[in-house]
Amino acid sequence: MTTDFLELQKKNKRTTRWLLLASFLLVFIVSFVAGLALTGFLGFGIFALLLSGTLTFFQYRKSSSLALRATGAIPADPDEYAQLHNLVEEMALASGLPKPDVYIVIDPAPNAFATGRDPENAAVAATTGLLEKLDRNELQGVIAHEMAHIRNYDIRVMTVAAATAGAVAIMADLFWRIAFFGGLGGNRNRSSNNRGGGPQAIIVVVAFVFVTVLAPLAAALLKAAVSRSREELADATAVELTRNPSGIRMALEKLDHDVTVVRKTSHATSHLWIESPDDHVKGHRGKRMNDMFNTHPPLSERINLLRKMEGLPPYLSSQESGRGSQDPGPPPPRRMR
Repeated sequence: MTTDFLELQKKNKRTTRWLLLASFLLVFIVSFVAGLALTGFLGFGIFALLLSGTLTFFQYRKSSSLALRATGAIPADPDEYAQLHNLVEEMALASGLPKPDVYIVIDPAPNAFATGRDPENAAVAATTGLLEKLDRNELQGVIAHEMAHIRNYDIRVMTVAAATAGAVAIMADLFWRIAFFGGLGGNRNRSSNNRGGGPQAIIVVVAFVFVTVLAPLAAALLKAAVSRSREELADATAVELTRNPSGIRMALEKLDHDVTVVRKTSHATSHLWIESPDDHVKGHRGKRMNDMFNTHPPLSERINLLRKMEGLPPYLSSQESGRGSQDPGPPPPRRMR
């Protein structure tokens, strides 16, 4: 098992390097194409090169704080959220890692995530809904799951992917606004007075399609390249850290029952959470698009792997059972907090 984790850590470190390279190239191409279309100046490539290099470095150094800010996470007060701090410290000791910073997200949806570039610069965040709806045993399983992401260096890959998707989305939106309100309008006016403006207008339109459609799609695929198996491995690691498969398993079953959606999230950060915060409920608008770029395996699949460890019967997801999910039985009595 130890060898597997060491190999996984090495693989994730290599993946981060390739991800940073892909991020650099993606940002360079987007900025160069946008600049060339709007200015017609080939020398803009030098500026695009400097911009992509700066953004890539900034993503690596500041991606953690960007992810926390994007999700609305704030530092968790040690007195008000004493149990959360105690569980994070407990699981940090169990995993042999320094205690990460602890954050809270004011949101009724039960969820949590970890972020950072390495175990020495990591953070764990939990929603208020998670603290309210899970007992200590289940919450311990969730925190152990997040500590597993930190120990396996998943956080570095996932955080850089989130920053990349966010950067490309911002650049695409900026280009759209400039092209629509300035570039395209200006080209139309020049074309009416000068027939030579036609080719540049065509270039602008082609660049418009590339930047606003293909580049965000590439960023989404880049994020989706983060293996979905990381969640199942983190679940197994949580069992190893807590010596209790029921904690994380019952937590996931409660998450499957709950259809509350995290309010402050985006496709750029959805892969950070223990459960996809995007709306995947059947019949809801946007479900098809959310499913297309889902970076998490189905909760029922993860739950069944854990139920096998306990020798329990298979679990039906909320959609398969038609009544929320298979009843996992009466919940255990809540422990005093």
